Formats: sequence, structure tokens, C-alpha cells
Amino acid sequence: MNTLVQWRGNVVSEEKEAKALRHVFDDLQDHFGHQRPDPRVRFNIVNLAHPGQGHIWHGDVEFTYDIEGDHCNLKYMSMDVCVDLTPKLVHRHGQPMLQNYGKTWVYVYLPQPTIDRIKSYVKAGTGWDVSDEGFIEDPNRNVTAIEAKMNHRSEELPEPSFWAMKDKDASEGEEEIMSFSRIGSVQVVMAQSHQQHVHRGVGIFSVTMEVEGTPNFMPTPGEGDEAKLRFTLVSARTWGFTESVAPIVYAPSKWH
Repeated sequence: MNTLVQWRGNVVSEEKEAKALRHVFDDLQDHFGHQRPDPRVRFNIVNLAHPGQGHIWHGDVEFTYDIEGDHCNLKYMSMDVCVDLTPKLVHRHGQPMLQNYGKTWVYVYLPQPTIDRIKSYVKAGTGWDVSDEGFIEDPNRNVTAIEAKMNHRSEELPEPSFWAMKDKDASEGEEEIMSFSRIGSVQVVMAQSHQQHVHRGVGIFSVTMEVEGTPNFMPTPGEGDEAKLRFTLVSARTWGFTESVAPIVYAPSKWH
């Protein structure tokens, strides 16, 4: 029998899910990042389905974390990123550019090796090779940008939360503990002029997979097709601004 568990005021139906939520959101464990150990997580594709029109099959990616010997499933994964809250050019030469930036989507930046590691995890867990579509590479800086979607209809799902690091707490003889305060949604924070910078930290995402195929036959890995990954930013834990990553100003090919 499942036991209802509280996590941050929300009722969670499974104790293992609550354990995974604390592991990923609160303790920031097993996230992908530069010079970090390989995360103890497996990627799984679930519910690959055809919407009834077109040639694209869609599926959610679920993540199984190995937490002290327990295998805990969760809909979220995390990685070291820089979240770009800088203003963008809305119009250029009369043409709209980067519409709804900061409302329905944002750029997040991360090193190419992190992308490569994520692709290897997708391959190992699902059998699918991952397409480069959706990853915008700046080879001069070895940085890759992702257009991360954001929920903006709060009546359906909450907007992505934005957390800033508090002063580190440390008792005598104990290690410093990193803690964060929620300062609003990403949309609210981006509207504040003093926050319009590139923020470095950990981004927590849900991930969906898209695969081309005919409506009547579910595509399978290993037949030449590649899967596309789509990231939705759910929460950001940040510890300050960074000047080392130049933001995209108005188009993927036009880095500042």
C-alpha cells in the first residue's frame, strides 16, 4: 500500500518519489555537470505515443535514481547551467525576434561535454541516439545553448521557481551547508531589472522525447532515426551572476 508523504507542502503518493524529490530538489544530488561524478540515474522512455496527426511520436522521459540502494523514479533531472535572464531585442529591422522570451521559454547555457554525457545516458537507458537539433553550439566558447520551455499558465501547472543561495550556515567543526530561498517564479524574477543577468546554478528539468515515424507503426531505436530532446525548466537554484558567459542577444547565430 502506498503511503502519502508530504514534501514542501505537497502530498506525494509514494515514499520513494518523495525521497527522489528531496534528493534532486533539496540536496541537489546526482546532477550533470563539469567535473562532477557520473550521476547515479537511468533514463527511461515512457508512453511513446502518436497524437493522431503528423509524423512525430512523443514520449516522456522518466529518471530512476539509485539512492542508498533504493531505485526511485522521478519525472525530473538536473544539471549545472547558466540561466539567461538578460533582456533581448524584441524587434530588429521591423521583424519580431525571440518572442515571449522570459515568459514561455529561456536560454540555458552549459558546456558541450555535459550535453555529450546526457546523450550517452539517453542511449544507454532508452537505446535512442540523440539528435543535435535543439542544441545551439558556440564552438568558440565550447558552450551550448538550449531553448528551455517554461510553464506560464499557473492555473494548469506552476511557473518555474527561482531560488537564490542564502549565506552558508556552518557550526563549529561542521561542513558548510548550502541553502536557498525562493524569490519568485523565473518570469517574476526576470521582470526585476537588478536580476537581468546570466545566473549560474543548477537547473531542474522535465524532458520529453520526439521521434519521427509513421502513424501506424511505433518507431524503435536502432533503425537510423534519432530522437530529439525537449527540456522544460521546472526550477532553478542559483548562486550568483556570471560574466564569463556571453548571452545570445537576438538570434542563435548572434552571440553578444
